[in-house]
Amino acid sequence: MKIDKKIIKELSDCLDEFNLTELEYTDKDYKIKVSKNNLSISSQILPNSNNPSPEAVSNITNNKKKGVEVVSPIIGTAYHAPEPGAKKFIEVGKKIKKGETIMIVEAMKTMNHIPSSADGVVKEILVEDGQPVEYGQSLVILE
Repeated sequence: MKIDKKIIKELSDCLDEFNLTELEYTDKDYKIKVSKNNLSISSQILPNSNNPSPEAVSNITNNKKKGVEVVSPIIGTAYHAPEPGAKKFIEVGKKIKKGETIMIVEAMKTMNHIPSSADGVVKEILVEDGQPVEYGQSLVILE
């Protein structure tokens, strides 16, 4: 079976464009499932049958970030500061300690302080202020 990389690319672009985490496309001969989890995009192409052969499964992974990832323990809305206009908890380049609050995730009107899982320097902040986040989604990368 020949893999049509153009379809996989288009589906991956749709994930970003529509802020989706998973997308599935089915044709009469095959099924393509594209999902995005923790900054990696993986795709599976399976024959449209109940017993796919091992040779028919293909995984593609892109852009795995290096460093310590701090992930969201809950679903909610991420905030960089304790209130609008206040100083942000962290900035890129700031040295932080394990247990220090990196941001707040609001879930059901409750403000949950998200602690750093390790000591380090903030390499990258992966979510925007006010952005919805999912369970297990990477929030920050530490060096």
